[in-house]
Amino acid sequence: MTTPDLDVLHLDDHLLVLNKPSGLLVHRGWGRDDVTLIDLVKDHLDAPTAYPIHRLDRPTSGVVLFARDPQTARLLNDAFDDRRPHKTYLALVRGASPPDGTIDHPIPRREDGPRVPALSRYRTLITLHTEPRHTSLVEVHPETGRLHQVRRHLKHIHHPLIGDSNYGKGRLNRAFAERYGLQRLALHAAALTLTHPATGDPAAFTAPLPPDLLRPLALMGLPLPDACSLAQLHAQLRAD
Repeated sequence: MTTPDLDVLHLDDHLLVLNKPSGLLVHRGWGRDDVTLIDLVKDHLDAPTAYPIHRLDRPTSGVVLFARDPQTARLLNDAFDDRRPHKTYLALVRGASPPDGTIDHPIPRREDGPRVPALSRYRTLITLHTEPRHTSLVEVHPETGRLHQVRRHLKHIHHPLIGDSNYGKGRLNRAFAERYGLQRLALHAAALTLTHPATGDPAAFTAPLPPDLLRPLALMGLPLPDACSLAQLHAQLRAD
């Protein structure tokens, strides 16, 4: 892929928060890409080391948090271990999903690892009358951080993500690519809230939906502004 410019959502002496595009690998442990998000961060900060606090899969877009020093990284890692930050994902899934629910289903922390407890909460924002299958736009709040957790959990309740080559259906993914131009995994890390490790103040970071999701959603009958935040999406759905 073409090397993207960094979309910086927040920068201070302790934190860097980015809006990662779909298709960009966070670090080289999961692939042999020439350029990863960590490489871009080191260049941007002119620093020898980058401290990613959590990961997004290559095809997932949205909020990614970096610490700028080892002490901040330790504090943030402790916070994530204690499940204090709150993550919000938007997912387009197959079928008419239930209004809301909790998915309590163990999955591995890493490839070939043992299954460990994993918990996600979700609510359906809207069901769309798409072809060849109805789809639902779902807001997901993972309370643990496991490998492919959102993707695995939504498949577990029989509503896999559209565009998911691992856990979805290839024929359906191709149909949505052809009909609506959805050429990627329909999963976006829309928001992250936490306590700032240096100030102790609440901090909230949101990543607007990218064009490669907005355009297909509009074709599916969900008209949205060109740069749509989570709050704007909620307001649009209430208005409709």
